[in-house]
Amino acid sequence: MAFKRVGVEKASYDTPEALYRDLPRTPEAVPGLLTHQGDLLRQYAESRHVDARDIALELPTGTGKTIPALVICEWWRQTKKARAAYACPTDQLARQVAATANREGVPAVVLTGNHKSWPLDDRVRYDAGEAIAITTYSTVFNSSPKLEPHPDLLVFDDAHNGEQYVAEQYCVKVTRNGDEHSHPELFDKLLGVLAPGLSDLSLRRLRDGEVGGHDHVELVIPAQHDRMAEQIDAVLSSLDAPWTFRYSMIRKALASCLVYLNQSGIQIRPLIPQTEDNRAFTDARQRIYLSATLGDAGDLERSFGRSGILRIALPEPRSGQRFMVFPDLVSEDDAGTLTQEITRRAGKALVLAPDATTALATAAAIAQPGWPVLTKDNVKDGMDPLAVLPNGVCALASRYDGLDLPHDACRLVVIESVPDRDNLQERFLSREVRAGAALNERVRTRVVQGLGRCTRAANDWAIVVVRGQELTRYLLRPEILSSLSPDLQAEVRFGVENSRQTTTNDVLENVQAFLDQESSPTWREQAVPELNTLRASFRRKPPEGSEALAASVASEIEACALAGHNKWGEASSLANQVANLLSQGGEATVGYRAFWLLLAGMWAYRAAAEGDQSMLATAHRLVFNADRTARGAWVRSLPSLPDAPPTDMPPHDDIAVAEAARQILNQPPGKLGKRLTDMVRGLGEVSHTRYEPALTELGFFLGAEAAKPQGSGRSDSNWCWGNTMWFALEAKSEHTKPEGLVPHNDIRQVNDQLKLLAADRGHDGIPTGSITAIISPRLGVDPSGAIGAAEHSHLVHPDTMLELAREVDRAWTDLIGKRTGQDPAQFQRLVATAFTQHGILPSQVRDRLTEHPVSNLGTPA
Repeated sequence: MAFKRVGVEKASYDTPEALYRDLPRTPEAVPGLLTHQGDLLRQYAESRHVDARDIALELPTGTGKTIPALVICEWWRQTKKARAAYACPTDQLARQVAATANREGVPAVVLTGNHKSWPLDDRVRYDAGEAIAITTYSTVFNSSPKLEPHPDLLVFDDAHNGEQYVAEQYCVKVTRNGDEHSHPELFDKLLGVLAPGLSDLSLRRLRDGEVGGHDHVELVIPAQHDRMAEQIDAVLSSLDAPWTFRYSMIRKALASCLVYLNQSGIQIRPLIPQTEDNRAFTDARQRIYLSATLGDAGDLERSFGRSGILRIALPEPRSGQRFMVFPDLVSEDDAGTLTQEITRRAGKALVLAPDATTALATAAAIAQPGWPVLTKDNVKDGMDPLAVLPNGVCALASRYDGLDLPHDACRLVVIESVPDRDNLQERFLSREVRAGAALNERVRTRVVQGLGRCTRAANDWAIVVVRGQELTRYLLRPEILSSLSPDLQAEVRFGVENSRQTTTNDVLENVQAFLDQESSPTWREQAVPELNTLRASFRRKPPEGSEALAASVASEIEACALAGHNKWGEASSLANQVANLLSQGGEATVGYRAFWLLLAGMWAYRAAAEGDQSMLATAHRLVFNADRTARGAWVRSLPSLPDAPPTDMPPHDDIAVAEAARQILNQPPGKLGKRLTDMVRGLGEVSHTRYEPALTELGFFLGAEAAKPQGSGRSDSNWCWGNTMWFALEAKSEHTKPEGLVPHNDIRQVNDQLKLLAADRGHDGIPTGSITAIISPRLGVDPSGAIGAAEHSHLVHPDTMLELAREVDRAWTDLIGKRTGQDPAQFQRLVATAFTQHGILPSQVRDRLTEHPVSNLGTPA
């Protein structure tokens, strides 16, 4: 029989926490709110939070943010008669949230995918405010949102990864081949339109698919070129679905978009998504951003194009234990073999990497014979296919959150490479502009999320294998390590100490003790007390520049919005204000500041081109300032503005160009060609008898006075551009294995090389910008050596020198072929252009060789 209803007035709830107690939860529901979940709901109930338009709630990975968010949605629905929508990054996560809602007694419907397939009853329940809508980011951020009427409350899950899921809706991607965005004919058409924004060398490489000496991304700014935006529009507006959907998101703001290109693809997008024109987003009375980490530098605001986001952050609860292993620091065996054996003992592994090629290659290498290797297609509906396997490996690309593998589902995460190249804009800002400070927050979050995929609760435990020199170095950088939670700092330092200069057998013995902790006390008695002591000694410290980046973000968003509405003069003025704010970040924000100065200059030029001639001088001044502020010559490599005064190169670049031009015009081409070939071959060798002379030859071809100094204890090669800039290089090419550390003596030796060079040259002092470099495949240095390392000392991988040599070979070979009949002055200008385009001016070479200061590479004691 049916239960009879009692005719009393429905309860009213002052707080979401009070509502939670009365939810009709199923027997499978959690026993109750965890302490920190209740604390979060109580803080949210304060009026300043309930009434805020934008609010971020921080609950770190594995601490249960879904239930509090669903309770808030239901509280809005019941007490405010509001429509609420809960947006997830993917369909899979939307289904997981819907299952949680059903279990916890929150009425919900799933509205994902094509709106035409949404069940009518589900749509009616949302429309009538009878159930919250569980949906995806792409349902909200698209050219014609069908979530109507628009929600009063919008919740965004995993908002720390919002840039990936919001910005991609405001981005037209075109690749040559190999993925869903492939369209070779469209690539070629766009390349033709973008040609005026590219150097001859860059255009040739892009047309021919020629790979340059390093992973290079080109930038084209349509606002700099008259009618370029209209020409892009003529190409893109004629396309059919699915291209037309993404293009319609940016069409009105096309002139303010930026275009990034490399060998494989083109991306057209605004710097910051212009979400203010999206009514489904802006009409909400409140937007809640659920994040594992709120960060300190404004990345959440940049991701969603919203400023003034109020934050609620609670003390971070514990979320399981990790034993971190760094195979590249182990002194025996190779990293692949060690990882393979750890995987065999763990039984299963989740492999995370920035791209599918790397993830699959690593998974295939560590899987045991007969083990299945799963991909994204196998786990598109959830991680159960891996969880139920007795043995197996799952390889996923660019998936650092939304994966739950608790308890025995998987005890091993293998994470490889730094995820700082999720899109071409990130690659350009990170590698060309050297504006890593502006990206550190999102990159760090991806890494932290990846590390926590198998530790989803306080009683979870898992091994984390950190693979690759790049990621190992990243985690050991002091500014990155100190920005992690005390838990992670302790786990990284403990893992490093138990990996570096340790035998493979010792590492495997520790791994086994960790895996056997339920039956053996070794881990609990020996490792846990040490980790607790370490944890208590650490505090989290925001990275340098965070305060300046947070202060500038509101102006960044407004400047991009003004440019998107073709208010070029106002946008330029505000962009210059952004640059001024970023100057407070010191060295950490120099690259990003130069980028904003460039945008200010280009927007000022657009204002002048559209009638305000008073802005032309401002444009020239701002671009000049951008070039002077930038690290390297990436600003100078862009086409000059019309009527711009010539930009003088730094004196060391002038010296290099003049010397190279003189040698090419005066030496026999055949002799130069043989020397180039021998140089490249020598820098690919290990033997110091071949490597060191080739190193000096490389300095010669860079336009330097290059020589090996006499006497013991001296550098292997010195490169001097007059007395304006010097490089002293110490080659350790016979460090044949990357395992181990650069010893203290090697670091101490290079510290004094510039002083000795000054004495040799009879020069008073060391020129500004001079550096010393240790060339070694090893990724770390002795900690005691790092402490005493001079700030001009850097660690350089031999591959970096070989790539540089190949680029020099290309440039010189091209110039030698053009020397006939050239006037010396005219030819010198040609050399300057070629050196700039190939990235081999001394100022550009310095950028290549200074990515890893020795003082940052001492593995923690």
